[in-house]
Amino acid sequence: MTDERAYWLAWSQIAGVGPTLLMRIYRHFGSLAAAWDADLAALDAVEGIGGMTAGAIATARASLDPASLLAEHQRDNPDVWTPADADYPRLLTEIPDPPPLLYYRGQVALAENRGEVGLVAIVGTRNPSSYGKQWTYRLVEALVQAGFTIVSGLAEGIDAIAHQACLDAGGRTIAVLGTGVNRVYPASNRALAQQIDRKGLILSEHPRGTGPDRAHFPSRNRIIAGLCRATLVIEAGSKSGALITARVANEYGREVYALPGSLDQPQSRGCLEIIAGGAQVILGETPLLEALGAIPQLDAMPNHSAAPAPSASAPPTPDLPPRLVPIFQAIPPIPPEAIALDTLVQTTQLDTSNLLAALLELEMLGVVSQLPGMRYCRAG
Repeated sequence: MTDERAYWLAWSQIAGVGPTLLMRIYRHFGSLAAAWDADLAALDAVEGIGGMTAGAIATARASLDPASLLAEHQRDNPDVWTPADADYPRLLTEIPDPPPLLYYRGQVALAENRGEVGLVAIVGTRNPSSYGKQWTYRLVEALVQAGFTIVSGLAEGIDAIAHQACLDAGGRTIAVLGTGVNRVYPASNRALAQQIDRKGLILSEHPRGTGPDRAHFPSRNRIIAGLCRATLVIEAGSKSGALITARVANEYGREVYALPGSLDQPQSRGCLEIIAGGAQVILGETPLLEALGAIPQLDAMPNHSAAPAPSASAPPTPDLPPRLVPIFQAIPPIPPEAIALDTLVQTTQLDTSNLLAALLELEMLGVVSQLPGMRYCRAG
């Protein structure tokens, strides 16, 4: 029987099948091997598969042998995870668009992959002020001492400072690249990448040898956000790429924090904007650590493979429209227990936009409450 990993690779090679659609296919069929053998009529039931994509799928299935493809691919890329691997980072499996292939280089710490160690993203401008540099070092040192791993994108500025500050403090850091793991961009960070290779981990969704491409970096940011329980934006202009990471983290139901700054500093404008939009304010090392300590640990989160079983003492389900009942029942019955938006997406199998609309309706009916970080609990 062909390894399920081979099908993650094979499907990822099909034009028009991106990470989001691939995850829908996987959830619809339960395995990508089963999807590979399904007829086109069955595939047509998956949202997002149109005529052109169906044609590309038919062509690929006629010309590709998944087992041979995987064997050939691994000759050049031996260090790669797919969602079929037990070592694939668990938090990434909870987002709607996990990378089908995740290449790695450096020192793997499986406790991080299993979610037993907290990962915190730190992102920001490529042109930080002295204030931004100072607070990056202060926050990273505090986070490292508290046992967190620091994740960033190995870009110039705040990213590189966060990685270096973590290494200086004796901590673990993970760099997520928009290139192959053996190609460092910008070149000025090659020495830093070598340090991370020896003491941390480098990740990418692109195979070895892939060079820089402007289109790769926004998608790289979703991996940074998806790996982490929280994202910290230190300094960012109004059009900074760091704001993409913050936005995606928020969409995934993860916590977002921003360092406040002066209105006179353009590097602070983006942070102030996302604070106005609901991001939490970084008020110092101790308040930040206290806030991060309040985020539920991964091993305490509900199992997203099925809706939570009703508690014996849970109140009865209120009179709701039938389409809302499964969503209501997937929400923990006893406040203040709460469930993250991305977990609800997994549980209910609904698109995020449709789920958010249903949750808003439940809020308006007064039976569900939204908590900070896009988490939900039953009202009352």
